[in-house]
Amino acid sequence: MSNLVPVAEALDALFALVAPLETEEVPLTAAAGRVLARDAVAARTQPPFAASAMDGYAVRGDDGAAGLTLEIVGESAAGHGWSGRVAPGQAVRIFTGAPVPEGAGTVVIQEDVTREADRITLVEGTDPGANIRPEGNDFKAGDRISAPRLLSPADVALAASMNLPVLTVHRRPRVAVIATGDELVMPGETPAPDQIIASNSFGLKAMFEAAGADVRLLPIAPDTSEGLAAVLALAGDADLVVTIGGASVGDHDLVAKVAGELGLERAFYKIAMRPGKPLMCGRLGAALLIGLPGNPVSSMVCGTLFVVPALRVMQGLPAQAQPRHAGKLARGLGKNGPREHYMRAQLTLRDGIAWIDPAPRQDSGLMSVLASADCLLVRAPHAEPAEPGSDVAYIPL
Repeated sequence: MSNLVPVAEALDALFALVAPLETEEVPLTAAAGRVLARDAVAARTQPPFAASAMDGYAVRGDDGAAGLTLEIVGESAAGHGWSGRVAPGQAVRIFTGAPVPEGAGTVVIQEDVTREADRITLVEGTDPGANIRPEGNDFKAGDRISAPRLLSPADVALAASMNLPVLTVHRRPRVAVIATGDELVMPGETPAPDQIIASNSFGLKAMFEAAGADVRLLPIAPDTSEGLAAVLALAGDADLVVTIGGASVGDHDLVAKVAGELGLERAFYKIAMRPGKPLMCGRLGAALLIGLPGNPVSSMVCGTLFVVPALRVMQGLPAQAQPRHAGKLARGLGKNGPREHYMRAQLTLRDGIAWIDPAPRQDSGLMSVLASADCLLVRAPHAEPAEPGSDVAYIPL
């Protein structure tokens, strides 16, 4: 086991190979899910005036006492303010979001008055300043959305209210995914008796796209050096090339050999983890190359732990491992072996505590088990047997 690289050490080596990609400007309609590369600076103040928070009547601050009768002298609506000045004994009908007229110091909600023609009587008293959103209550010109930041729909709405039609973001990483092996055929084709359906590529493509990448599925590479080299040549301008299978040491595992002949500068190979030991990483020209294992669960787990964090760095986010959370073990487990184990599991919240129930079957070929899991239970190398209720770490899926 001494030649296996610990997961944390492999991640450090991986992060040393990646850097944020160049920036580009995108319209707000295309900004959600992108990573802000330059602070977004508000071009205006919001609200740009003192605004009513309720439907009611704008009155002077000292005219909010119960029992007062006031004369209605105008109306202020959103987009159509009243330009006069409120005098003592006067009120202006006002609606939510409308500018508070000059001279007014409080808004009496309509439920707290009775109205007859152009006069209102206050049934309930209202304190000075009530129901008014001050100018700049949300943000002021010059306030910022700080970069780097993965832009949420709320961030996009905030940028729009700041009057910013475009934002500067990091370019999406271009990823080329290559499945390898003569045993593979595409979904919808009829496999020979000794073939299987290529499934990993489609799960990984979905995973990487959810992480912000533009992903291309290249043709399945055959088990020949010439065939694999030809498919690798199709990666073109990819920032990241992800191969699936062929990274182990069998006679038909050609990725390390062929990539090495093409100039791969390998950073590490073989990780002290399960599933996913035969994982490889290095630079191939201008691209990062990550060779994932061929077993379906292994490739998806390694994609989660290694590829997704690398894609985040490429988009300008901090270099961080997938976050681990604390939970309680739902069923007992035996002693762990010498590799860090990422067990497929299901999470149940009870009284605010996350109970983690590992699947009974942990074979790395069982995609049905992974599909039913919503987290990975992480067990340290050589962990002792654990009883139900023991503290455990998990990674949400």
